[in-house]
Amino acid sequence: MKWLFGARARLRWIHLILGGALSMPYFLLGSVFVGPFIGNQNVFTSTALQFGAFGVALPIAALTAFFPLVRPLSVGAVRALCGVPRGRLADGPAGSGPARVRTAAWFTLHLGLGGVISGMTLAVPPFAVTLIVLPLLTWLRDTPLGLPEVFDHTWASALAPVAGAAMLVALAACAALAGALLARWAPVLLGPTPADRLAAAERRAADLAVRNRLARELHDSVGHALSAVTLQAGAARRVLDSDVEFVREALTAIEETTRRTVGELDTVLGLLRQGDDADGDLPGPTLDVLDDLLANSGVKVAYTQDGDPAARAPEAVSREAYRIVQEGLSNALRHGDAAPVSLRIALRGEELEIVMENPLPERAPVVRPGGGRGLPGTAERATLLGGHAEAGPHGDTWRLTARLPVGGDAGGGR
Repeated sequence: MKWLFGARARLRWIHLILGGALSMPYFLLGSVFVGPFIGNQNVFTSTALQFGAFGVALPIAALTAFFPLVRPLSVGAVRALCGVPRGRLADGPAGSGPARVRTAAWFTLHLGLGGVISGMTLAVPPFAVTLIVLPLLTWLRDTPLGLPEVFDHTWASALAPVAGAAMLVALAACAALAGALLARWAPVLLGPTPADRLAAAERRAADLAVRNRLARELHDSVGHALSAVTLQAGAARRVLDSDVEFVREALTAIEETTRRTVGELDTVLGLLRQGDDADGDLPGPTLDVLDDLLANSGVKVAYTQDGDPAARAPEAVSREAYRIVQEGLSNALRHGDAAPVSLRIALRGEELEIVMENPLPERAPVVRPGGGRGLPGTAERATLLGGHAEAGPHGDTWRLTARLPVGGDAGGGR
C-alpha cells in the first residue's frame, strides 16, 4: 500500500493537482472557443462539452510552453515533488528548438494528466464518502443527491461502503500510476540535451580554470612568503647574539614580506567569495613593485633589465612576469641553499624575456609531499598568455626561462 499512500505517492499526487490548477486558465479559454462554435454559451452543462473544451485547452498550453522559462519552473516542481534525481534533469531555460519542443510535450502531459486527476479528486471522494455512510444514514436515500436507483435495494445499500472504499482506492491507484508515469517521462522530456550538456561542461571548465588561477596565486604568493620568512627567521636565530644589526634587517624583511602577502591573500580570498564574478583578470602586483620583492626575497639577486619592461609591458604580462620571478625566487630558496640569483628581464621586439639562474645545490633537493606545483604553474601562466616557460639544469646552474608576448602594446605603455 506504500506505492498508493506513501510519502512519494502523496507528493506526486500534489504535483498532479498542481498541473490541474495550471490547466484551469487554459480550460476557461478553451470553453470560450467551444461555446460559440456549437451554439451553446455554457459548456458546463455537458460533460462532453467540458472534455471538448479541455481538448482545445491542451494545444494552447503547449504553445505557451515554448517560452524558455517554462522548463526551469517545471524542473523545479519535478525535483521537489516527483523524486527524480537532480542529475537527470536539465538546468536553466530551454534554449534550442528541440529542448522547447520536449518542454512543450512535458507541459501538455503534466496539465492533461493533472486536469483529469484533479477532476477525479474533486468528484470521487464526496460520492465515495456518501456511499460509505449510506447504510448508517438511510435518510440520504430520500435526498436529491443523484444516487442510482439500485441503492434503493437493501442488498445494494449494504454493499455501498465496499463500493465507496473501492472508489477511493481506485482514485489513489490512478493518481499513483499517473504520478509514476510523469516521473518516468520527466528525464526524457526535461533532461539535458546535448547542447545543455556542452554548456554545463563549458561552465565547469570555466569554473575550474578560475579555481586553478586562484590556486596559483595562493601558491606563488603565500609559498614564496613562507619560504622567505622561514629562511630569514632561521638566519636571524643563528646570529641573534652576535649580529644585532642583521637580526634587525631580517625582522624588517619579515615584516614587509608578511604585510605584502596578507594584502595579496585578502585579494584572492575576496575573489573566492565572489564566486562567478571572479572570472576576469586577477588583480595582483606587477613589475612596478619588483624591487620590493627582490629586496625582501631572502636571497641576493643580481638584477639587470633592458627596455624598461616595468613601464612598457601590458598589465597582464607585467603581472604574470612578477609571479614567474616570485616563483623562481621561491625555488631558489627551497632548493638552491639560498645561493645568489641572477635575474635578467628584457623587452625584445614584441616579447618579454625572463631569465633566472642560480647555482645548483651540492646536495640533492628534498622533495616535499604535495610539492612540485610551482614550476608547472609557471608554465601555465606563460601558456595562457601565448608564451613559453621552461626550467631545468643548465651546466652547473639551474635556469628558469620565460618568454611572454607583449604584442603592439610594448611600445605604447599600459
